[in-house]
Amino acid sequence: MIRRVFLQAMVLFSIITLSLAAMAVAFPAHQSLAGLSREELEAVLPMLKHRSPESPPGPLNDTSTKLVNDAAHPWKPLRRGDIRGPCPGLNTLASHGYLPRNGIASPAQIINAIQEGFNMGNDIATFLTFAAFIVDGNAITNLMSIGGKSPLTGPDPPSPAIVGGLDTHAVFEGDASMTRGDAFFGDNHSFNETQFEEFSSFSQRFGAGKYNLTVAAEFRFQRIQESIATNPNFSFISPRYFTAYAEAVFPVLYFVDGRVEDGQLDMDAARSFFQHSRMPEGFFRANRSMGSAEVGQGIDQVFAPHPIQPGKNQGVGNYVLDPASANLSDGCLAYTNFVNGTVRSLYPNPTGALRTALNTNLDIFFGTVGNCTQVFPFGQ
Repeated sequence: MIRRVFLQAMVLFSIITLSLAAMAVAFPAHQSLAGLSREELEAVLPMLKHRSPESPPGPLNDTSTKLVNDAAHPWKPLRRGDIRGPCPGLNTLASHGYLPRNGIASPAQIINAIQEGFNMGNDIATFLTFAAFIVDGNAITNLMSIGGKSPLTGPDPPSPAIVGGLDTHAVFEGDASMTRGDAFFGDNHSFNETQFEEFSSFSQRFGAGKYNLTVAAEFRFQRIQESIATNPNFSFISPRYFTAYAEAVFPVLYFVDGRVEDGQLDMDAARSFFQHSRMPEGFFRANRSMGSAEVGQGIDQVFAPHPIQPGKNQGVGNYVLDPASANLSDGCLAYTNFVNGTVRSLYPNPTGALRTALNTNLDIFFGTVGNCTQVFPFGQ
């Protein structure tokens, strides 16, 4: 069951000065703690703006369709310093005020926003949020950027942690996006008009001008083949292997007006979400909670016509399978790879409040993955 899941107010920080009397050293807010000794870290970490991890929100009480582009959530253009990233859904929620408009949010804020704005099921909302937050967010301050690295998430934990926001390549975000470029070509987060035109062309060829799961299957495969043919560093392994298929399904479930049940996304609405981070006028969210079961069923339909196994390029056009990566039939291996591989590589030896926060977040994450054996990279 894990594969059906894996497949898928705001605190502003001023510049924080940390004074260590014995060292007479001051720390600005966006500086790494790398290079400090264990003793120095133990002195510094308690002085950060620490926020303990919050318990994730539960499911919505009312999961019926309703107007969500409403007077309380108007679209507003970006202000100077506002952050947007590779996820059109989160970008849209921030531009409508379901998330903080500056693009810096806590996991609880993200879960609440995607449930309220899109009627995403609590199971996959919690799973995706914590999978992203654990690798891209700041465990000490409990904040994450939905785009690039920002000082508003607070001082960095020790290297090799990145805390780079959702733009960070190869920890959660990855190659072969539908409307964003591969990181190898320099920009993995901005709307790509050429790719959207191809998205529209495939929708015309296979969906009579609408994006649906039939189109998703063809276009998902096309984008993989394009990355194989052009990106020497193309990587298509877990966790990106799972999220790539999930993101092909999400527009059908969450960007189609909830008063329409045909699973057909028109191109005007698609452009509004993907390019302008804007809900169409009068947009109603999905007419029921759409969770891991619905996402899993969609992934099955997208994967089946053109099955491709995890792998990576060894030079342009040379795609080599990676048997060590989990595939869609082995979600427990995906969980283990993610925790013992990706997470452990970012936090090889956390201590104190950082270790406690990571363990709490990993416990929450494990609660979403189904019948697997929990692993404890930092002990219990």
